[in-house]
Amino acid sequence: MTATVTGALQTNEVADGVLAYVQPHGGWCLNNAGLVVGDGGQSVLIDTVATERRARRLREAVLSRVPEPPRTLVNTHFHGDHVFGNFVFPEALIVAHEGTRSDMAEHGLHLAGLWPDVCWGDIELALPQVTYRDAMTLHIGGVRIELLHMGPAAHTTNDTVVWLPEQRVLFTGDVLMAGVTPFCVMGSVSGSLDALDRLRALGADVVVPGHGPVGGPELIDANEAYFRWIEQLARQGIAAGIGPLELARETDLGPYAELVDAERLVPNLARGYAEQQGAQPGDPLDVGALFREMIDYHGRLSDCHA
Repeated sequence: MTATVTGALQTNEVADGVLAYVQPHGGWCLNNAGLVVGDGGQSVLIDTVATERRARRLREAVLSRVPEPPRTLVNTHFHGDHVFGNFVFPEALIVAHEGTRSDMAEHGLHLAGLWPDVCWGDIELALPQVTYRDAMTLHIGGVRIELLHMGPAAHTTNDTVVWLPEQRVLFTGDVLMAGVTPFCVMGSVSGSLDALDRLRALGADVVVPGHGPVGGPELIDANEAYFRWIEQLARQGIAAGIGPLELARETDLGPYAELVDAERLVPNLARGYAEQQGAQPGDPLDVGALFREMIDYHGRLSDCHA
């Protein structure tokens, strides 16, 4: 694997013709993207980024590697840090799960309002033009690219992972994170565990998470351990008759204290509580109220360096 760094964007060549664009340190709205290059310079971009400035930097980095802009762009889910930069790639046909398109249309640019001090730039919402339901295969420049829905819910209800079976490279979107606290308030704890089992079965050599540095199958194990810890805490909190916020305040984060954005414990516990009490994966929760509880627990608004 080779890497180059331009500003805050790190380019990792993780396999022949496969690049990961990593934004350190991977916290709120500092997501990863990817590029798959086939014969004749044909390419597929996987996700964009949150702000206009970062999106234009991503475009420059991509065009330094391919002779023409990507004609296909895959969005792994609807969150703004992965899709707000779509508009700077007008040549690309945008492909995503059908739920990604509907959630993008419903939520619009809402994410930008959570951090009003961030310089988002003149961002525009560019919706997917092609959607799929369960699985889809792209053949671009001789490269087979499999899109797999991690349903019914994991990070969200519309997560796509991008699997390159010949290169053994897996782009997970936010179903999996590295050195960054996993987040499933819009998805599912149990569903995340099921999704991680499916990812492990693929047998990837290289794993590109939605946030944080590139790794291997050990990233799946680390995320599984976190979600099993959340399940256990939720059962204990319910048995003790205390709510997620109170439980979070009483909990020693232990090995998870060093993860970026550890305050996500509060909404993750809320999701764990809901499922222990009969909610189905992906059932809506009051995300706004849970963000306020997370801020209360953290003592301030979470850091966003987008």
